[in-house]
Amino acid sequence: MAITPGGNRRTIETLGRMELTTPIKDLASRRWDAIVVGGGHNGLTAAAYLARAGKSVLVLEARDRVGGACTMEEVWPGFRLSPCAYLVGLLHPKVIDELSLPAHGFRWSPAAAGLFVPFDDGSSVQLWDDDERCADEIRRLSPVDVEGWRDFCSVKSRLRDALRPEGDDDFWIGKAPTIDQIDERLGGDHEARRLLFEWSMVECVENYFQDERLQMAYLGQGVIGTNASPHDPGTASIHFHHQSGRLGGIAGMWGYVEGGMGVVSFLLCDIARDLGVVVATGTPVAKILPGEGVELEGGDRILADVVVSNADPRVTLRLLGDAVDPTWKARVESVPQVGCTLKLNVALKELPSFKARPGVMNDHHKGQVNTPLTKAEWAEGFKAMRRGELPDRLWTELYFHTAHDSSVAPPGVHTMSVFAQYVPYTFARGDWDARREEVRRLALDSIGRFCENIPDAVIDVQVLGPPDIEKSVGLTGGHIFQGECLPPFMWANRLTPRTPMPGVFLCGACTHPGGSVIGINGRNAAMDVLGL
Repeated sequence: MAITPGGNRRTIETLGRMELTTPIKDLASRRWDAIVVGGGHNGLTAAAYLARAGKSVLVLEARDRVGGACTMEEVWPGFRLSPCAYLVGLLHPKVIDELSLPAHGFRWSPAAAGLFVPFDDGSSVQLWDDDERCADEIRRLSPVDVEGWRDFCSVKSRLRDALRPEGDDDFWIGKAPTIDQIDERLGGDHEARRLLFEWSMVECVENYFQDERLQMAYLGQGVIGTNASPHDPGTASIHFHHQSGRLGGIAGMWGYVEGGMGVVSFLLCDIARDLGVVVATGTPVAKILPGEGVELEGGDRILADVVVSNADPRVTLRLLGDAVDPTWKARVESVPQVGCTLKLNVALKELPSFKARPGVMNDHHKGQVNTPLTKAEWAEGFKAMRRGELPDRLWTELYFHTAHDSSVAPPGVHTMSVFAQYVPYTFARGDWDARREEVRRLALDSIGRFCENIPDAVIDVQVLGPPDIEKSVGLTGGHIFQGECLPPFMWANRLTPRTPMPGVFLCGACTHPGGSVIGINGRNAAMDVLGL
């Protein structure tokens, strides 16, 4: 049995299940400094920071395992997969360093191959993270667009350096900046401001690229997890959000976590427990009692000076009940929180062989792959979803963890994680159980049109629509970012950790700086609790 530095059994050994060794009545017999409701990665981060400051902390998770959307399950025997989180890229360097994640086993391999996009005409492009290799690919596909691509990279670099410089001046740390503070940093860079606040993703790609294929290659990057069309204002900011990190000190880099994405949450759980945090799974909270603590579904009350909710804001509203401030309630309800994302976990006999670049272990398998849509298809697909219908084709983003790390699947087989849009939360006709097989076929057909061996290489598929994500992960509406991340809901417009209810704080993706596996949301909340 593997043991953490603090003498605890490693969380990965139980795939995140943290059964209580202390009876509830004993936990309820003491008053805690803080109770964290929800054991997602931000909740575990907040708990670790509070415990590091000498606070007594109890984490209560309703589900049977910690990690929330960034957990890991054995979907089929020998296959360990995360339901939602696939790559690491925005996990904050300060969290990595201050909580000593590498010393506890955090390892990752860069997805340096970037983004591979095949097209219907048989051409393709590999958008490497290496600038020269990427320029060569673009020059081969569309020589007139090389300079536009350089300009595109330049504006993102300027934004990153202005808003998220290395060190303590990163705007993601602490209180969210105002628009005036952002404008001061931008220093009159109107192009950068348009990218951050105004442009649709369609306007963005049309500004930099002439070739329709290159425009198509990037469109999906403006709507990841977002209930909006790439034709909608502000969607270009979604692309920058996901490109703003510095994983490993490399601007915009993403990577595959050794052992699977759930390892991030499991290591944070190990760190929190080594610092003295008590973590209990399968222990649902029924009520948050401001200034008092919580009440469990079984009726037991556990007292605490502070309650930090890692639950999404709509769940937090429900747990607060009549104790909620009405103005705050209205603000929470003003943030759209209905998901439109389809998640597929796929077991494969072999990796996909793409018609444009055949082979089952090529460079593109080590990055990400997009199956693109035209601008018209994006528009029609979004309209179909809003009507409660399926589109004719799905945009998909594909990840192949086993191309980097074979430990997450049995020998000789592979995994494919699929992130696709758009699907409706509620169908106009039928429901998800009745139409799940139809959705599975649509997703595999959308991928298979570009492949020689799909669906033949498929062993099994797990299909998760927004209601499934809501049920299995606990995210209202199946929205993976606890609410929209478009400009009207970001920066100083994001929910703050401190709420109007005494002793009640938020630490999840609904707070600044937004969604993804970041961890800094949890740190920001802990610092607010501590008055730092």
